[in-house]
Amino acid sequence: MTPILVFDIETIPDVAGIRRLEDLPSTLTDAEVAEHAFAARREKIGSDFLPHHLQRIAAISCVFRDNAGFRVRSLGTPADGEAALVQSFYRVIEKYTPQLVSWNGGGFDLPVLNYRALVNGIPASRFWDVGEDDREFKWNNYISRYHARHTDLMDVLAMYQTRANAPLDALAKLCGFPGKLGMDGGQVWHAFREGRIEEIRNYCETDVVNTYLLYCRFQLMRGGFSAQEYADEIALVKNSLAQEPAAHWAEYLAAFDQ
Repeated sequence: MTPILVFDIETIPDVAGIRRLEDLPSTLTDAEVAEHAFAARREKIGSDFLPHHLQRIAAISCVFRDNAGFRVRSLGTPADGEAALVQSFYRVIEKYTPQLVSWNGGGFDLPVLNYRALVNGIPASRFWDVGEDDREFKWNNYISRYHARHTDLMDVLAMYQTRANAPLDALAKLCGFPGKLGMDGGQVWHAFREGRIEEIRNYCETDVVNTYLLYCRFQLMRGGFSAQEYADEIALVKNSLAQEPAAHWAEYLAAFDQ
C-alpha cells in the first residue's frame, strides 16, 4: 500500500519575527510582544488569529499507516526547536512519498510549514516536485489543490466551498469519534508559556487520530473501503492505541461511541 501520512500542527506566535518586523523595544516580554500582535490583529479583523507567516510551529503530530501497521507520534522531542520539527516532517515526505491527509492542511498547516521551512532554510524538494524530477508528479503532486496526493478532507468534503467548511471536532463527534480532548488551539500559547509542551503534543496527536478516523469514514463513503475493511481499520486503530502507554490514549478510547 502507499504509505499514508496524516498530519497536524500546533502553533504559537513567532515572537522573534514580530520583534524584528515591528522593531519593538527589547524591554517587552514575549507575552507583551504577542499581545501587541494580537491587539493589532483584533483591531484589523476582529480576531487575534495571527497571519500564517507570523505563526511558529510548536508541535507536529502524525499518523503513519503502511503495511507495517498504524502508528501515531509527535515528531522530534519536546526539547527540539522548530527547525528540527519542520525538517523531520519534510524528511518523511522525502523518504516515503506518502499520501498526505489533513483537515484544513491546505488552508493552514501546509502554508505555515512552508513559510517556516523558508525561514529556517529547510530543503523540501520532494514536496515541491511538480514533474521536474518525477514525471508522475506533473499530474498528481502535493501542491495542486485539486490533486489527490494531498487530501485536505475539510476542503474536499466542502466541495472546495469555504462557506461549507466544518470544524474537525464537530465532524468527528458527529461520526461517533472522540473529537478534541482537554485543549483547543486557542489554549496552546498559554500552555506553551507554562512549559506544557508534552500536553500540547498529546493534544495534537489526538487531533491527528481524529483526522485519520474521518479519512477512514471518507474511504468507506467513496468506496475505497468495504464495510468489513472499514470495521477492520477502526479496530486496528483502537487496538494500536490500547497498546500505547500514555494516559491520553486511555481517555481517548473511553470517549469512543463505537
